[in-house]
Amino acid sequence: MKTVFVVDDCSINLMMADEALTDHYNVITISSAITMFEIFSDLIPDMILLDIMMPDMNGFDVLERLKSDVRYKEIPVIFLTSVNDAAKEARGYEMGAVDFIKKPFSKQILLDRIKTVLE
Repeated sequence: MKTVFVVDDCSINLMMADEALTDHYNVITISSAITMFEIFSDLIPDMILLDIMMPDMNGFDVLERLKSDVRYKEIPVIFLTSVNDAAKEARGYEMGAVDFIKKPFSKQILLDRIKTVLE
């Protein structure tokens, strides 16, 4: 079973993602990017669902750090965001994000987008 990290500072979003994905993936919910990098010493995910707006390290900083490290640069990242900003979306794609999913998300859309990326 593939492992998906869901990184978001909002516990409700983590719970919703966990409920949507748990029957299909090994889901690890993480409330901060700093904690995610600490978990990497024990487990590397097949995919990361990443919030953009977080207090400790924003999603763009996280993506930049991932893409600059040979160990993590191939992990696909889908941004989960409530921000509707074409410039930020373009920036994310330029940096290496594979997709954007708007919050609040639909369970089926989330599953379909992850399946497309992981196949």
